[in-house]
Amino acid sequence: MKNLRLGVIGLGNMGKFHADYLVQNKVPRCQLTALASSSQEKLSRYPGVRHFSSGEELISSGMVDAVLIATPHYSHTTLGISAFEAGLHVLVEKPISVHKADAERLVESARRTGRVFAAMFQLRTEPRYQKLKSLIDSGELGDLVRVNWIITDWFRTESYYSSGGWRATWSGEGGGVLLNQCPHQIDLLHWLCGTPQRVRGFCQFGRYHDIEVEDNVTVYFEYDKGTTGLFVTSTGETPGTNRLEIAGTKGRVVLEQGRLTFTRNETDMQVFSKVAKSGFARPDVWNIEIPSENAQHQHATVVQNFVEAVLDGSPLIAPGAEGLKSVEFANAALYSTWTNQTVSLPLDGAKFESTLLEIISKSTHQKRKSTPSVATDFASSFIR
Repeated sequence: MKNLRLGVIGLGNMGKFHADYLVQNKVPRCQLTALASSSQEKLSRYPGVRHFSSGEELISSGMVDAVLIATPHYSHTTLGISAFEAGLHVLVEKPISVHKADAERLVESARRTGRVFAAMFQLRTEPRYQKLKSLIDSGELGDLVRVNWIITDWFRTESYYSSGGWRATWSGEGGGVLLNQCPHQIDLLHWLCGTPQRVRGFCQFGRYHDIEVEDNVTVYFEYDKGTTGLFVTSTGETPGTNRLEIAGTKGRVVLEQGRLTFTRNETDMQVFSKVAKSGFARPDVWNIEIPSENAQHQHATVVQNFVEAVLDGSPLIAPGAEGLKSVEFANAALYSTWTNQTVSLPLDGAKFESTLLEIISKSTHQKRKSTPSVATDFASSFIR
């Protein structure tokens, strides 16, 4: 196979974004051959490729070797499994599934069929996060002590939530800010710092909007070596903050407003504490600003990597199975709130699924009538 024939399923905001650069041949050795959408109007904007009215039709068409799934969340699982069973490779938008049990089904289908499975976690391509990971993995930060991420600059209006009937409902989306806006940051937390052992969530549902899912969240989490963390997010706060701070025994790194700064202890703080003669002494520090620029064409880079994984056997930037971690964390924060208790990981996926289904069955929330939202620069919401 010299080129990968790719089909995009779903032409909402993300699907259209992907189709636009793919149809312009921005990804070498990748040919956009098919699109699937229930909207003929959206399909008509792409006259040079085959059109299908459903993802299942595209999957069974024989027109593609792989699919990029950019549909509402629940169908990520069903369409992904159908694609794997049809012998196709799969790249899925975030989140890979609504809940852990579905994510495990999707991951198992990929394993059983031996197809390439990737997740669209494009922030892993950003130089600032790659440099931060290098600092942690190399031991430059020492042993991790604390990680805090305040990311409350996801402000969304009522118009946003009324722009689609599936949005912000348990039955249509399966969650709110944790599942829609924050999977990338939750993925990065795991990629950088590992998986925590305990999670305590404090989620507020419809605090700022007429919705039934979470739009304001504080999550406290712990690692088995004593490292603690705090993750705060909201779609109702403006101007909002985006500040990631990771402290280790050898210093502290802060990422805010695109600036990555490292305050490095000249001596490991634990070593210094044991040998210092004064009770108020502190180790000397170096203040370092680490230069970085935004990655160019983040999403296309992930697709290019996916193509190379299929055609050349290259390692994936974001293996699909790793998408399970961010789903589990989001589920744990919700389940902790619902049960008013700390949740130990791994989360019982079946128990969460049954609880979610019960909440859906008892929902009485009346969704606002779906109205089209005025077009804005959708791509401006990507970089965080």
